[in-house]
Order: sequence, then C-alpha cells, then structure tokens
Amino acid sequence: MALAAALALCCLACLAGSGAARADLPRLRAVPDPVKGGHIADSQGREVILRGVNVNSLGEYWQGTKNKPVLPLDRRDPGRIARIGWNTVRLIVSWSKVEPAPGNYDEKYLKRVSTWIDRFESQGVYTIVDLHQDAWGATLAARPGESCPSGYEPAFGWDGAPGWATIDNGEPHCFISARELSPAVQAAWGNFFSDSPAADGVGIQTRYVRMLSRLAREFAKDSAVAGIDIMNEPGQIGTIPASALSSFYARSVDAIRRGERKRKGFRHMIFFEPSVLWSLIGSGAPPPFTDDRGIVYSPHLYGGSIGAEGPPSETSFQTALSEAASFGGAPVVTGEWGGNPARATGEPDDYFLAHQALQDKYGIGAMLWTWKQSCGDPHAATNDPGTAPPLPPWNVFRMDCTNGGNRIVGLDQKFVKDLRRGYVRRAPGRLVRSTWDPQELKLVGEGRGAKRNQGRLEVFVPSDKVRFSPRGLRAFKGVPLGKGTLLTFRPKGGKWTLRATVNQGR
Repeated sequence: MALAAALALCCLACLAGSGAARADLPRLRAVPDPVKGGHIADSQGREVILRGVNVNSLGEYWQGTKNKPVLPLDRRDPGRIARIGWNTVRLIVSWSKVEPAPGNYDEKYLKRVSTWIDRFESQGVYTIVDLHQDAWGATLAARPGESCPSGYEPAFGWDGAPGWATIDNGEPHCFISARELSPAVQAAWGNFFSDSPAADGVGIQTRYVRMLSRLAREFAKDSAVAGIDIMNEPGQIGTIPASALSSFYARSVDAIRRGERKRKGFRHMIFFEPSVLWSLIGSGAPPPFTDDRGIVYSPHLYGGSIGAEGPPSETSFQTALSEAASFGGAPVVTGEWGGNPARATGEPDDYFLAHQALQDKYGIGAMLWTWKQSCGDPHAATNDPGTAPPLPPWNVFRMDCTNGGNRIVGLDQKFVKDLRRGYVRRAPGRLVRSTWDPQELKLVGEGRGAKRNQGRLEVFVPSDKVRFSPRGLRAFKGVPLGKGTLLTFRPKGGKWTLRATVNQGR
C-alpha cells in the first residue's frame, strides 16, 4: 500500500520525528560460525547489520597548521547521522587523552565520551569505541631544525600514544614514502611490542592493556556501546613478527573481559584489526590468539581508493571473510572504507555505490571514513603542511580550506545521496539477502528461520514515498527518519521477503 495511507492507518503516534525511531538499543553480540561465516545478533536473536561512519571529533591529533586538527561535534550531528540511515558510529578515542600521565585516567574526557555515546543512542545509533592511532603518535613529528638522512623528509605527527609512552631510541623523526616508514615510528612500535618500560618502570604495552580494562569498566553496562576496537591499524610491519600482534591482542581481550567483570557488566564485542599494511595490500591477518567467541574481525577495505585508484576490490571482501574463518568464523565489520567524495557520481561505476553493493553482497557492516575532517587534520597535510594547501578532505561535509580557512560549507549533498541507501538493519532469524538498486530505488530483503516472538524486522528506505510488498510479515509500522523511512514488520515465522520501491517523481 502507499506509505502515506499506511502511516495514517497504522501508526499516527509513530510520526513524532526522527527521535521516534529509537527504542532502547538492545545488546549486541557476535555469533561466530566457522562454516557459514559469523554474524552479529541482538538480544532478541535478530541479525544486525551495522552501517555508519567514523567520527574523529574527540580524538587528539598533531597540530601542524593554525587550523585545529579536528572539528567539534554539535548536537545536530547524531540526528544528521541517523537521517542518512546509519545506525552506528565508530567513535575515535585517543590513548593520549584517556591516559595523559601513566596510570592517571582523565575522568572528564571519559565523561565527554560517555555523553556523546548517550546522544548517539538517543537517535538509535550504536557506538564502536575505537582506540585510534596513526603512525604511533603526535610527538614523532620532526623537531624544529631536525635534519633527515638522504632520501627522507621531515615527518609530521599523527595521533594515538601519549608522549610519556613514546620511546623512539633517538631515531630520526623523518619518513620515506609513507608515514609508517619512519625510523622513529618503527622504534616506537618495537618498544611497544617488547613492552619496554616508560620512565615509571612499567611496560608501555602493559599500560595500554590496563587502559583498555579501564575503558571496558566504563562501558560495561552500556548496551549502546556495540564494542571496543582494540587498536586502529597497528604498526606490525618490518621486523616485528605477526605473533607479537597476536600476543598483544590476547592480553587485550583478557583485559577487556576483566574490566567488564569488575563492574559486573556484560560481554561486549571486541573488534580487532590486522596490521596497517592490510589497508594497502588487502591481506595479512595475525595468527589466532583467543578462543573468546565475542570477537569481530575488522580490516579496512580501501582497495581501489588507497594506492592505485580503481573499482573497489571484491577480492579484499573475500579475503576478509576467509581470514575471519581462522578466528572461529568471527563476524566481519570493516572499520573503515572510503575515498575522495569527488568519486560520487551517481552512475553505475561510482566507487561508493559499487563498494556498498559489495557490502550488501557479502553481508558485512561498514564504517565510512569520515564524518567531519578539518583542513588542519594530518590526513589533509602535504609534505609541507605549514605552507602547502591541504589535500581534499575525505568527509561528508564540504569544506572551504582556501587561504588557510577551515569552514564547513554544508553537507555534500551529492555524496550524501550515494550514502543514503536502503538496507535491512535488523532481521529476525538469519538474513539471506539485502540488496539496494540505486538506479531503480528498489530494496529486496529475504530471511529465514524467523520466530514469531523474535522482534521486528527493521528496514531503512531513503524516501518517504514507498510501495512495498511483504510476505511472511505482518503488523507494519513506518517511522519518518529525515527524508527516509524506517519500516518495521512482525514476522509470521519461518521465511520472509520484503520488496520496497520508492515512488519516483511523485
């Protein structure tokens, strides 16, 4: 039936605005399957697909220009994110902010993180707490007047580790070709994986896993926290063996579980990543490290946007799922994907449309990089960040970086149109299919094994003018979500199908 009529007949109370889409977010858990591949389920047993965006506003980045390296969040952002149709954010949290001195946790910062988690939850959006780093930390930028070996250039800093945990062995703060290929960065990683002591005599890796335990304690009872990402793109490269990364992850999983137990909370999902090289070469999982069934494999699927530009790499999706099988069939959620928004064309060979089609095909969750990117972000820096103009920001907002500026122009509407995509968000039983045709504006969803008392099917469609045909479903409700609609149905049990098509031109 036509949506307008259906809303009038079925659920006038549901039309209170985007906030009406929120119910208390149910707990999420990983469901591993070494044969068919794992998935994520909520407390009612529904399969959940996490789709969303990285939010870096709470991170601490090196500042190399007059512009601040991050743009602040404002109270409109959670609603904006929800109205695009996303149900998850990967919220960047910096070790340097959590633990500014050894063993000293910044309670005000943790409260700020919790406040924003609550604000995202108020819009029906989960949070993955991401312990973010790039090229180790901000303090490994070249010092004023520092000379570099032949073939190297002065490095600029990034984010992650505090200065007190940075042990660079006096190596040059310079790089060649890539930020990770810096003698100082490599020395810092080597000391981390060998758990070298900081000035207080405690190993820096030991400090890190204790910090993870503290974070786990903070969010132990919060169902809006989908899980904790142990570390963004760890720098296990060069002479550092893959076993060192696995050993660190084993310690981290144990620490997170201790933190949850200490507060008598529940077991959240634990997201883990391969080394930073995976983003470039599309393979290279660490050896298995735990029998914990709550882990989620989270490589970053940048094939086609980093290195050689081209179509998204379907092989990297297949590799990610294959590697996940070695971890007991853990679910796969890519913590990052993306590219230059200029590649959003709306045409069938559009990079973003093609990547999301692969997300549908392989049934994985995905977090776009990124929501807001400042003109002063190190990602936008060139080899001469103090004077050269910044590179185009990879974010959802259009930025004016001219003449040293740092002004948000507004949402990139062409890009947002690509990203506002129909998909099945929660499926009773198992999700068999969720596809969106961006040309025909048509969604097809199929599931099996649904139970009558399992909770509602939840589907996002990026329009308020929708025709739909359900089978094996009943008790329709529709809730406006910006210019989109959140459709929900109760399952009759067993198999179900849903076809939903936007009424174009009406």
